[in-house]
Amino acid sequence: MNTNVITTMPNNFMTVISAYAQELYENPLNFIVMLIDISIVVLLFTKLFKIVKDSRAWQLLKGICLLIIAMAVSSLLHLNILNYILTSFMTYGTVFVVLFQPELRRSLEELGSNKLTRFFGIDKDIETKTKEEIYKIAIATLELSKEKTGALIVLERDIEIKDIIASGVAMDSEISPQLLVNIFVPKTPLHDGAVVISGGRIKAAACMLPLAGDKDIARELGTRHRAAIGISKESDAIAIVVSEETGKISIAKDGTLIADVKEDALKKILIKHLIIKKKIETRRNKIELFKKVK
Repeated sequence: MNTNVITTMPNNFMTVISAYAQELYENPLNFIVMLIDISIVVLLFTKLFKIVKDSRAWQLLKGICLLIIAMAVSSLLHLNILNYILTSFMTYGTVFVVLFQPELRRSLEELGSNKLTRFFGIDKDIETKTKEEIYKIAIATLELSKEKTGALIVLERDIEIKDIIASGVAMDSEISPQLLVNIFVPKTPLHDGAVVISGGRIKAAACMLPLAGDKDIARELGTRHRAAIGISKESDAIAIVVSEETGKISIAKDGTLIADVKEDALKKILIKHLIIKKKIETRRNKIELFKKVK
């Protein structure tokens, strides 16, 4: 088995420190040389840190540091096989870099970033992902509002609305503010109708929604607002509307329209109905299941 890098590196460092101390004892004038030496090293490290801090190399360096920490931990816990693999990797790393440069670099960058779960193939928890999706939708909605671009976004919840999705143009795309804004650009093929988001993805655009026909709905409400109320009455979906006349944002849920919604309120309403209520229902279902088991 190869000599453990973790044990040799500290020993070499201590040897250098001891040699310095001995030289200072024998010749105090060397203290000035030591200060110059340390100053140069600190300066070089500072410059290097500034260069790599905002670059991809920073993630790479953090990935390497995590590997070194993993080596130290595996050595302390006597995980010999893991320690041997990590030590061999660090010792013969040049060969791996030459053979697998793009793949290895990407893996080390993911390891060094805040993507450990992705590195190990574990997706983010549903709550975190849903929050990210809500923020993306909010960004797009605010941009559409600022430009006074009419928009209608439907968020499917527990009751499936496959018939509504089927009435539009299938997309099955990741949620992004840029895509949502582009869909509703006037006179483009998909701008007329609703976008349906389901399962964290943009399922379809230009979807046809049922219109609310209640007599108590204000006459000044346009087709988008009536469609939003209509879908929120026929399902538990939440619909976001942007008025092309005023740029005001409205939210329809349970057949009720909340008008002139601001940014903070938009996020809070979506988080409440897409995350918090879901958590409460899940907890309640677990309690009921536990009671049945008992």
